[in-house]
Amino acid sequence: MILVLLPLLPLAAALVTLVPAKPTLARVATLVAALLALAIALRTAQGVGISGAWMPLPNWVGADALSTLLLLLQAVLAVTAALYSWGYIAREAGGDERRERRYYLDLNLFVTSLFLVPLLLQPALTWVAVELTTLLSVFLVGFNRTAEGLEAAWKYAILTIMGATVAVLGILLLLYGLHGVSPAAPETWASLVAEAAKMSPNVLRLAFVLVLVGFGTKVGLFPLHTWLPDAHSQAPSPVCALLSGVEVSTVLYVILRLMPVWYAIPHFPVGDWLIAFGLMSVGAAAFLLLQVHDFKRMLAYSTVEHMGIIVTAVGFGQAGSYAGLYQMITHGLAKSLAFYAAGAVLLIYRSRNIADVRGLMRASPFTAAMLLAAALAIAGVPPFAVFLSEFSVLRSGFLAGDGWIVGLLALFIAVAFIGVMMQVGRMVFGDGAPPETSEPHRLPGSVVLAISLSILPVLGLGLYTPPLLHRLLTLASLAIAR
Repeated sequence: MILVLLPLLPLAAALVTLVPAKPTLARVATLVAALLALAIALRTAQGVGISGAWMPLPNWVGADALSTLLLLLQAVLAVTAALYSWGYIAREAGGDERRERRYYLDLNLFVTSLFLVPLLLQPALTWVAVELTTLLSVFLVGFNRTAEGLEAAWKYAILTIMGATVAVLGILLLLYGLHGVSPAAPETWASLVAEAAKMSPNVLRLAFVLVLVGFGTKVGLFPLHTWLPDAHSQAPSPVCALLSGVEVSTVLYVILRLMPVWYAIPHFPVGDWLIAFGLMSVGAAAFLLLQVHDFKRMLAYSTVEHMGIIVTAVGFGQAGSYAGLYQMITHGLAKSLAFYAAGAVLLIYRSRNIADVRGLMRASPFTAAMLLAAALAIAGVPPFAVFLSEFSVLRSGFLAGDGWIVGLLALFIAVAFIGVMMQVGRMVFGDGAPPETSEPHRLPGSVVLAISLSILPVLGLGLYTPPLLHRLLTLASLAIAR
């Protein structure tokens, strides 16, 4: 039953933020709730690694290997985001205690909705939780109250809610098909998988298109990605880390959860659809990275690229699914590090414009080193973890006999590497005078600590894969592959 407590912890922290006290209380409550959630996620991973699944409330709440992987990623980033927010938001709020408490209220509610998605066993309820992730994060995207931020928040809400409306039609079609072949079956993921072969292929094909297009909008797949660079560039940096690091993966989880259902459609090229959407996303993002002028938008386009890599990998089959899930984990960790480093740059230069950031190595050697490391990590350079996951993706494509697709994917990844490193290189090593040293340019201690902690798994998983993580990846990939 300890699993049921997971979403209740940030919810309790959200209630604490309503107390009209100093923001320190909200900061502490948020961090403590995140740490306890991480402890529960780790305990869940151990249990699922042994038994294969935990079902404290059958047909309602439970976790298997796939959902546990996502819970672990969510919990880790919840901790680092809470720690990073401690000093970062205090400075961004400018001493407005009420505004800072409101931020922590919204943040905790957002994290609550994230935890709900992988825990709920019914597709309809999961869709509701996915929608809550959007509604509760809209306020965070517009936190800075700028015209650009409010515009990005509205664009984010409208486009993703439209996508969710399309997706819910697909979910309802699946439940219609389930009741048609097994009226007494519970409306769960497991029931859909068990009865998929008996459902009408036409119903399943239409549901596949609706779910892929609808949820693909929220994942940021091309050409449905246009909201993502705006929202991820305008939100506060710890929120960007959660949006790019876990929210898009949380929505992708729903598509992956339904993979066994799609594979039950006779003579239907599910893998080809995924590869097509994935390659378009990687290619579009790669070339957009060459001409971007905002470093937070640069990281957002990188997210589109990585989501495309994951979707392409899943299209390669079981080996690709393992690699894609590993990419989901490594990307989430690396991208959160990148946004934390970008937030530090923003605190120093007060500008997101790449052209305005010069002499970063002289202005803040720590920030420069972390930004460079993050760029190398998301670009897939060894010994960082993304290198291993991307290499596994390319290898799985060769094993699947899709050599030309692998070649095209590798080309796009190389273009993305050039784009990211070209932009970051200018910021770190470019000629120009750094900003004058003054008190506002000194990074808060919590920001430095959060960045320092975030780089550890990004580097560690590039050198060693824990047996428990390998087992969870194996079980999850077997569950979603043909």
